[in-house]
Amino acid sequence: MTDDDKIAIFRRMAQAWQDQDFRTCADLFAPDGVLHSVMLDPVVGREAIYDRISKLAAPNKKVTLHIHRIGVIGDALFTERTDEIVIDGRSGESPVVGVLTFEGGKIKLWREYYDRAQLMRAAGHAS
Repeated sequence: MTDDDKIAIFRRMAQAWQDQDFRTCADLFAPDGVLHSVMLDPVVGREAIYDRISKLAAPNKKVTLHIHRIGVIGDALFTERTDEIVIDGRSGESPVVGVLTFEGGKIKLWREYYDRAQLMRAAGHAS
């Protein structure tokens, strides 16, 4: 898998996330892939990942992943981005760093580093 392939998969993921196409997001993971928002327990397995992220779908909600930097170091893809969350017309932002590894053309592990309290405020929840 080339570095460009890894970047293309992440960009596809970011677009599917924004489109609330969580089936596509989950299908980009290996069957035993792991999604680990480091402030929460890891979610293991493509279907468990789909179950978790599909709960984010809502007609009044949109999440846009604004990618500032993306690159590959060794076998890992790194992204620095700001996630913009709009719920009922109210917008909030949260800075995030993601680190992904791949296996067989799929995401094997996606770790997300962010300040959970800031993310919750961005989503309109009091801290």
